[in-house]
Amino acid sequence: EAVGLFGSQPLRVPVGHDAHRWSTFHGERTLVVAARTVTSTVRALEVLPSLLRGDGRVTVVFAHDPTSAFNAGVLELVHDAGCRVMPWAQLGDIAPDLILSASENIDVPEGDCPVLVLPHGIGFQKLVPDSRSARERLSGVVPDSLLESGRAWLAVSHPAQEEQLLATHPKAAGRTLLVGDPCFDELVGSRTRRKAYREALGVADRQRLVMVSSTWGPTSLLGTHPDLLPRLL
Repeated sequence: EAVGLFGSQPLRVPVGHDAHRWSTFHGERTLVVAARTVTSTVRALEVLPSLLRGDGRVTVVFAHDPTSAFNAGVLELVHDAGCRVMPWAQLGDIAPDLILSASENIDVPEGDCPVLVLPHGIGFQKLVPDSRSARERLSGVVPDSLLESGRAWLAVSHPAQEEQLLATHPKAAGRTLLVGDPCFDELVGSRTRRKAYREALGVADRQRLVMVSSTWGPTSLLGTHPDLLPRLL
């Protein structure tokens, strides 16, 4: 029941109209993180600690966007992570300094606040249904209107990924930001904990751990080979 109410009411702290009366810490900048799908929200939660751990200058709040077909579990995820969450409509009443999203499909409110879009896949090579029309669109790319406004930045992991994007979607030229791959960095940085991870997963020394990564939809790895996991076992 608590999760059912969570994120449905406007926040009074730290971004309400009279938040200054109630706040203990007064950040110099406000970062709003979009929570739209479990996958994209997990990516944001993974990246935030390495960016902002211990930095009291930045106030971080989450905004729940309920418009995705895959929105089940989002509120439970951010609730369990201890995040402060406001409804998406409240974004129009505050003045954030940056909107961070790992979903390119958010409805960005009017204004001049920049938007940084993190990838939550391995590149820009998949066509997905466009929720705003009956057409398909390139996954990972915001609407052209947002690119043309100069407000959107698309994070890329490698110069080759930028080349791939621009070859498919030239309108993204000048709107990319090279940030590296935080998931790869975390894997590399965690190599010394390999034994602990295997023990936590119940994998014995004589056993092999196989990780399978798939996107969604009928053209995905699991969509085209639904018997893959049993075959691997």
